[in-house]
This record gives sequence, C-alpha cells and structure tokens, in this order.
Amino acid sequence: MNELAGKAAIVTGASRGIGAATARELAGRGVAVLLAARSLAEIEAVAAEIRAAGGRAEAMACDVSQYGDVAAAVARCQEAFGRLDILINNAGVIEPITRLGDSDPEQWGRAADINYKGVYHGLRAAIPVMAAQGAGVIINLSSGAATGAMEGWSHYCSAKAAALSLTRCAHVEYGGSGIRVIGLVPGTVATEMQVLIKASGINPVSQLDPSVHIPAEWPARAIAWLCSEDAAEFSGSDVSLRDDGIRRRAGLTA
Repeated sequence: MNELAGKAAIVTGASRGIGAATARELAGRGVAVLLAARSLAEIEAVAAEIRAAGGRAEAMACDVSQYGDVAAAVARCQEAFGRLDILINNAGVIEPITRLGDSDPEQWGRAADINYKGVYHGLRAAIPVMAAQGAGVIINLSSGAATGAMEGWSHYCSAKAAALSLTRCAHVEYGGSGIRVIGLVPGTVATEMQVLIKASGINPVSQLDPSVHIPAEWPARAIAWLCSEDAAEFSGSDVSLRDDGIRRRAGLTA
C-alpha cells in the first residue's frame, strides 16, 4: 500500500466506528487525513491520536446534509495538505428505525439528507478538484440494504440504493477522467449503529448475536485496499466484504 503514501483524504463520519478506524488506517499508510463529523470534540481527539503516532491529521466540524459544510471541508483539505486524492463518504445514520406508517416525516427526511444527499454532496464537492488533478478515488459506504428491503429501515434502504446509483452514475460520467468511485458493503460491523439496531427489536438484523459482527478495522483495511490500483477493476460497483475473494484481496484472510 506504499502507493497511498503522500496522498490526502477526507473521511466523513470520522468520530467513531468505521470512519475513525479508516482515518487511523489511512494515516498509518502515510495518507494525510481530514476527519469530518458533526461532533468536533470527538474527531479532534482521534486526529490528536493520529498525530501523536506520527501521522498527519486535521479535524473539522461538518454536517454532510449541508453542501456548504462539505465544500468547506474540501477547501480545508486543499489548504492543509495541498490536494485531495481520496474521499470516504462514510457518514450515515440508522435512526429512526420505524415502519413507514409510523414514521415522522421530518426525522425521516433528515436521515435521508444525511444518508443520500450527503453522498451527493461529497461527490459534487470532490469531483471537480479530482478532475483538475487528473485522478482521485471516492469510496461510498454502501450496504446490503441497497438491494434488499428491511422492515423499519425505509430511509436507510432507499438512501443506500440511491447511493449505489450515484456510484454507478459517477463512474459513467468520470471514470474516463481518472476518477474511481466504488461502494463498499461491509456487512454487519461492531459499531454504535448495531447497538441501536439491536435495541429496536425490528427485523432479523436486530436478532443477531453481537459476536457475529466484524470489527471496524476490517472495513477500514478494505477501504485502504479499494483506494489502491489493485482494486481499480471494481470501479462503478459495490464490493461486498461477505465475499471471501474480496476479503483475500483486501488482506483480511490468509
């Protein structure tokens, strides 16, 4: 993964879980990382940890549902590190977990703004910069929910389906310009989101034993691999960590 050294990345939703693990993983591979999330204190703590380990990291408050915030993060990355090579569209929420007929339109819409429009905002802000550089990688955190309906997750399923479509559209429009856009389906990961799902008691995922969830470091390592040229063949598609072949390619199995 030496090819990533010297590059600069933005990771959204970087305060915990997959986002924080990815920021640490990329920084450990020589990538300068801008951590973006709504909770500034938490991302500042992760950024400080990375710097203490010898990495380069900055933190910036960012609500991905607001385009201005995302555009400002892109500008900050360029100012701090001189470039933007990688964008990890990771920010996402699972609540409210409720059936359509019981859902609150305002809460449902807010979740959709984060899970769907947040991906668009990242693409819109990063693509012109990457196109001008002649290269770039964007990883959209996807889910099996993109292609499978789940009770109580209507905003999440529909937003992930939309994000998959954005991945495909971005590839069609910019794949020939040196920009690779790939979705990662990590499976169930031991994060706060799974705690909320468990507490809801809705749909089969909430019934899973916590022991079956993979650690956040696994998708983080997979994301680092997807940023490499070795994964270029998957541009414009979702890649699943449930696939043993993908796990091997990502260095997660012997």
